Amino acid sequence: MWTKQHKKRHYGRLVTPLLAAGFFTYFGYHSLNGDLGLKATEQFERRRVEREAELASLVKVRTELERQVKLMSDGSLEKDMLDEKARYSLNVSREDEIVIFH
Repeated sequence: MWTKQHKKRHYGRLVTPLLAAGFFTYFGYHSLNGDLGLKATEQFERRRVEREAELASLVKVRTELERQVKLMSDGSLEKDMLDEKARYSLNVSREDEIVIFH
């Protein structure tokens, strides 16, 4: 009868916890710092809010410009609007006038 005597090694019990710790570390890091992680999502949300504010201001400017174009091309040209635009673009006024630009 043959017998082999082996010294028992306990390294086998450490393989599964080490692999699990490695996976948790890898996926935990990328869930915070990855392209779709929490920090990237926060930065994306911040940019979205900034761009929505910019869009609102551009829409306001466009509405004002559309109103001015409507006043100038309605068929009945408003003389005040035409006079205002001409004076502003030519930088001309009479001596007795006060011009306030805002």
